[in-house]
Amino acid sequence: QVQLVESGGGLVQAGGSLRLSCAASGSIRSINIMAWYRQAPGKQRELVASIISGGRTNYADSVRGRFIISSDNAKNTVYLQIYSLKPEDTAVYLCYANIKTIGGTSISAWGQGTQVTVSS
Repeated sequence: QVQLVESGGGLVQAGGSLRLSCAASGSIRSINIMAWYRQAPGKQRELVASIISGGRTNYADSVRGRFIISSDNAKNTVYLQIYSLKPEDTAVYLCYANIKTIGGTSISAWGQGTQVTVSS
């Protein structure tokens, strides 16, 4: 089994910053992809940032320049540093990972999400 646990969300005023963390645990040999999604009321789930095992990153246009995704392989953890928060960033932020297990299979896992609320 693999579990993802997010942390770091909260209530912040527009213009502020947050750092989200997602720690993966379980039967992990390596992590192929880790990503952050978000889902706001009335909107579809959106991929905001991803990082693959080689270090390549990708960002949604709406967050590029404000969000930075990074990973710590030794800790099986991915981070999302967010700057210049806007009210439209308000959403549940969910961690996703595609993981190669110790047994050699690849599985996907989702965290339960952490709430980010940006006040105007």
